[in-house]
Amino acid sequence: MKMLALALLGALLAVAQPAAATEAPQNLAVLDTPATVPEISFMDGAGQPKTLADYSGKVVLLNIWATWCAPCRKEMPTLDRLQAKLGGPDFEVVALSMDRKGPDVVKKFYAEIGVTNLALNIDTSAKAMFALDAVGLPMTLVIDRKGKEIGRLIGPAEWDAHDMINFIRGRIAAN
Repeated sequence: MKMLALALLGALLAVAQPAAATEAPQNLAVLDTPATVPEISFMDGAGQPKTLADYSGKVVLLNIWATWCAPCRKEMPTLDRLQAKLGGPDFEVVALSMDRKGPDVVKKFYAEIGVTNLALNIDTSAKAMFALDAVGLPMTLVIDRKGKEIGRLIGPAEWDAHDMINFIRGRIAAN
């Protein structure tokens, strides 16, 4: 019985380890030391104030984007599928629009492309973009459960690609 338990434990460790040890996907810069994320504030789709502290205890994929940004528009369905696949008590995609025209333009865009799994979040002032040192759009931060930045990707990505999903699952399991 003891041998069976040891064999089972070994098998579980072998299965669990690759997910946590998965290398970062191409273009995702992973920090050696997690960094403090500046406090940012924004509004949800109902006009209620939000901050990243509202997601405390979750791994967060914070995507800074805008409806007028062509690469952002292209990657949005992949973020929606990622949220559908991994979203829940341990993980959240926070798509934060920088559209100055307000939430109606984002709602219209979500309806046009069929986004159904992402919450509407907006910063019409674009202050979050500057606070986070976004050099362009889209820009995405991977934030650990403690609210620290552990990775950053500037530009669009296929967020629902196999390597991305494995990387994010590894971050969820590691925290």
